[in-house]
Amino acid sequence: MERSAVARSDAATLVVQAAVGDQGAWSRLVDHYARLVWAVTRSFRLSDSDAADVSQVVWLRLLEHINRVDPERVGAWLVVTTRRECLRVLAFRKRVLLTYEATAFEAVAGNQPEPDAVLLAGERADDVRRALESLPDRWQQLLGMLMADPPMPYAVISETLGLPVGSIGPMRGRCLDKLRVLLDG
Repeated sequence: MERSAVARSDAATLVVQAAVGDQGAWSRLVDHYARLVWAVTRSFRLSDSDAADVSQVVWLRLLEHINRVDPERVGAWLVVTTRRECLRVLAFRKRVLLTYEATAFEAVAGNQPEPDAVLLAGERADDVRRALESLPDRWQQLLGMLMADPPMPYAVISETLGLPVGSIGPMRGRCLDKLRVLLDG
């Protein structure tokens, strides 16, 4: 008798024994086919936790249907059942993603800023605007060009303000230092 046929008949014997309640036979059956079930789940590229869940469901299904499974074909039954469970998990994951609605969480209170935060931000913006207006015109122009969206290249700023490119960074630093002093004072 060929080796795979011997293994298949040994597995068939384990199925028959497990069906009548032999716990040792059940354990040997699980040990015998655990790698097969795991390999099928991994072929679907499931996460480790999903693969473990599928594996558990497959063994539960075998336990539930052990009296109806052909003992000679238990390996094929496990492969088919594992594939079906993997597809069920993937379909569920896809369904969750496809039914997501962006508006579902708009009414959640945690996403809204506190009313006083909006007022404080407005007051802070007014303070920054007043501090900027108190700076020399050239500094206001420089900061305006640097804060444009998108920021102007240093070469354009240099040409517009008549500054050497190398002095733009240090002047920016002095402008921001002065703004900090004005805002902290």
